Amino acid sequence: MTEQGNGTRGERPSGPTGGGQRWISLYVLCAGMLMIVLDATVVNVALPAIQDDLGFSQSSLAWVVNAYLISFGGLLLLAGRLGDLVSRRGIFLAGLGVFTVASLLCGLAQGQVMLVAARFVQGVGGAMTSAVILGMIVTMFPEPREQAKAIGVFAFVASAGGAIGLLVGGVLTQSISWHWIFFVNVPVGIATAALAWRLIEADKGIGFGDGADVSGAALITGSLMLVVYTIVNPAAEYGWTSGRTLVLGALSLALLVAFVVREATARSPLVPLRIFRSRNVTGSNLIQVLSVAGMFGMFFLGALYLQRILGYDALQTGLAFLPVTVIMGILSVRYTDRLVMRFGARTMVLAGLALLMAGLALFTQAPVEGNYAYHVFPVMVLLGTGAGLCFPALMTLAMSGATQDDAGLASGLINTTAQAGGALGLAVLATFSVSRSGALIENGEPAVSALTSGYHLAFGIGAALVMVAIAVTLTVLEPERQAEPEADVDPAECEAA
Repeated sequence: MTEQGNGTRGERPSGPTGGGQRWISLYVLCAGMLMIVLDATVVNVALPAIQDDLGFSQSSLAWVVNAYLISFGGLLLLAGRLGDLVSRRGIFLAGLGVFTVASLLCGLAQGQVMLVAARFVQGVGGAMTSAVILGMIVTMFPEPREQAKAIGVFAFVASAGGAIGLLVGGVLTQSISWHWIFFVNVPVGIATAALAWRLIEADKGIGFGDGADVSGAALITGSLMLVVYTIVNPAAEYGWTSGRTLVLGALSLALLVAFVVREATARSPLVPLRIFRSRNVTGSNLIQVLSVAGMFGMFFLGALYLQRILGYDALQTGLAFLPVTVIMGILSVRYTDRLVMRFGARTMVLAGLALLMAGLALFTQAPVEGNYAYHVFPVMVLLGTGAGLCFPALMTLAMSGATQDDAGLASGLINTTAQAGGALGLAVLATFSVSRSGALIENGEPAVSALTSGYHLAFGIGAALVMVAIAVTLTVLEPERQAEPEADVDPAECEAA
């Protein structure tokens, strides 16, 4: 039994370390993650209805999304480390409670301030819930083959949830009202918490040792929140070279530098810098930022292309992204773990990134009079296949260099870079897209054609970001030795697969 399982009920034979209950526990963890991921995108489809109902202006409407991004992205790393120090199960359950209550408040909101404030609290709960899940998974599944499969299931939920969110948001908004995109979280959150309390064995963290690194926590949380705020507000609204953007960016960088200095000298650091000695951990997080930036921007701007250019409604938009979810699910849950064991995680990351880049590049050719079968569906197939191969393998590499004591930190780190990549990608791609479209409209270009050209530029930038991720994969990730994973696999089992 691992250290994770040595809690008050450590001798219980039916705990998560034994038998099929580990897999049931995994599905409970993934249910919590799905609820968090869905909430990140389900709101996008409902934004027009929220704007009409609560009277948001176009600029203030962005805070319905930004309030969540700032708290979620800013607290992931801190939440992950707290799971290591206190209890991953405890942080997970507390996060579910905060998220569920905040969702209820979002659904009940009758004014702008209440909704934005509740969204911020939702982000806090989302960070607490999701930051510790990977750390729990790697301790529940120490055997390489099972761990790869479990991470594949988690990666599917974490990655495909965005596409599912578009569909769920469209269904709920059109059939009932936007309030229900939040109300639906309440029974799901309660059920998930009850199952987690019953099925996931209590654990005890490594403790605070020489004391909590309060200064480090304040510095990194302040830096992450400020950089996400800078990306989603002044950079997108005033431009990347505006004085406000540069000042806030410099301040967030100064806080980050101060954090690194603090961690290098603290007796009990919040983030032990030794974790970055692993090339796989460092490289995986860099790749995550770049690849998610292109993928997340595609979800948002791709949805705008379908709605504004092709005239899709909210439900049709969600259905259009369904192939991404289906393909990712089939690969992540059924096949990617086998491919990782056979060919290595690094090879799967390379293959997945190449397909992601091809899909984004192909989307740059989608015309004004586009046809779903010819111009959109092939893109969804490439993106779904690429993500299904890449992200489970990437998470395996990100966790490979972490000890059990640092598993929560590594989990929070890979989730933090995913969130930062999503915010960065959305801000960068949206800013360049709007600027390109605005310039063309000023030059007399028809609005539909100008918007399409702006989307094309955004998809091209996304493809370029993924190309840089490929370069990082080739130069930073450690080359794999085929003999090691092959030895863990029974030849008869490979033959049967």
